[in-house]
Amino acid sequence: MQVGAENRNKTITAISLMVLALLLVVVRFFPSSDRASAAKPSLAVTTNPTRPGVRSVNSKGNATIQRSLDPTLRYEWLRASEDTKYQGTGRNIFRAQAEEIPKPVAHAQTDTPPPVNTGPPPPPPPPPINLKFFGFANKPGEPRKVFLSEGEDIFIAGEGDIIDRRYKILRITPGSVEVEDVLNNNRQSIPLTSG
Repeated sequence: MQVGAENRNKTITAISLMVLALLLVVVRFFPSSDRASAAKPSLAVTTNPTRPGVRSVNSKGNATIQRSLDPTLRYEWLRASEDTKYQGTGRNIFRAQAEEIPKPVAHAQTDTPPPVNTGPPPPPPPPPINLKFFGFANKPGEPRKVFLSEGEDIFIAGEGDIIDRRYKILRITPGSVEVEDVLNNNRQSIPLTSG
C-alpha cells in the first residue's frame, strides 16, 4: 500500500502546511531575544522574567519594587509597606503655602508688677427677670392679684403663687411687685408699667 502515491500534489501540500504550522508554533512560543526586544517598546520599569515582583536596590540606596502583570497577592510587598515610616517635613498639608513659625520674643522688663490675683473671680450676676407688671385684679373679699406678661404669655397671680414654674410672687404693692426667681435665687422688684 502506497501512501499518497495516487495524489502527489495533495501530499506535498499537506507536508508544507505541517512545516509551516510547526514553524509558527516555534516562533509563537519560543521568541528569539532579538525579535522580542525589537518588537516591544522599552519600559521605564524593568521586569525580571524569572522572578516577577522582586525587590531591588537602585544606585541611591532606595528599595524599588519591580512591577509585573501577575495578579497574585505579594505578602512581602505588604510587609514592606507596613514597615515604611512617614517622616514629614512639618509642613501643613492643608495649606497652599508653608506657614512660618514665629520665633519667641523675650519679654521686656517693666517697672510695674503684674496684678495680684486676690481670689477666684466673682460669680456672674443672675439673669434678669423678664416679666412686665401691667395691672391689678381686685374683687371684694379676695386677695389682690396682678397681671404679668412675658413675651406673649399673660399670667394672673396672687402673693405666694408660682408662675411659669419659675417665678414666685413675694409681695404686691400699689406701684410694684416683688418677684423671686426660684431657680437662681434672684429677687427683683418689677414696677408698674403704663400702657
